[in-house]
Amino acid sequence: MAKRIRAVFLDCGDTLIDEATEVKTAGDVSLAAELIPGAAEMVRALKALGYPLALVADGPAATFTNNLGPYGLYDVFDAYAISETVGVEKPHPRMFTHALDQLGIDPKNYARVVMVGNNLPRDIAGANRLGLISVWLDWSPRRSKVPADVWEQPDYTIHTPWELVALVEELEGMKG
Repeated sequence: MAKRIRAVFLDCGDTLIDEATEVKTAGDVSLAAELIPGAAEMVRALKALGYPLALVADGPAATFTNNLGPYGLYDVFDAYAISETVGVEKPHPRMFTHALDQLGIDPKNYARVVMVGNNLPRDIAGANRLGLISVWLDWSPRRSKVPADVWEQPDYTIHTPWELVALVEELEGMKG
């Protein structure tokens, strides 16, 4: 059966790693961090289900290899849109289109791409403006929990990374 969902895009800070555990340099590069419970299992499960994965994250490029590499997660991604490399930060559309282009996803299929993040103005508004499926991970106490406008209203809300696997299966119609 052909998959409805073409790809899953994931933010990193407070979506995969716990920002409260980051050890940073003076230059704001994160050297290490702990994963959010269930994040590694979620990434591996989505990959095992055959979904292309993109890391769409703001920050210095070294942060993501430093934080995800030790857990064997950095190389699991099929595409990367890192703000330091792309030259803009979310919610700028180029952050998302950079990953979409790497995966060869046509604009007519943007509505079949899931973007997961913890930040309403950056992750959710950016995804919504491009017509992606926006999923807000309401896990961290560090970000606003109230949408400021219609663009910040997520299509779906989850509270743990693992809930994403069930949501994607539901979106695929795999579950009753």
